[in-house]
Amino acid sequence: MFLLLENPTLLSDVTNLGASGLMGAMWLWERRTSRTREQQLDEAHARVMSGAVQVEQLIAVVKENSQVAARLCVTHDMLLRRLEGDEPPRMYDPPPKYEPPRR
Repeated sequence: MFLLLENPTLLSDVTNLGASGLMGAMWLWERRTSRTREQQLDEAHARVMSGAVQVEQLIAVVKENSQVAARLCVTHDMLLRRLEGDEPPRMYDPPPKYEPPRR
């Protein structure tokens, strides 16, 4: 629409077409801006969806790290109890059960 105001010959050409010409020009302008907006929405949706995948991967890594930290704490506690003499020494203690994260 601003192009019509900047170019006086274009404005006179549109006004020669009458009300229907003006409505047609407005319709074309609206279609162009709505197409641009739809493209922007599609791009934003793609960015959100790719971000969701990254967030899911981050959550999986955090869960796995927390499980490893929990196993380390259990092993550390067992070692401390043995060093303090609260627990009789054994030849072999199986490590705490570890379940891999579900994907």
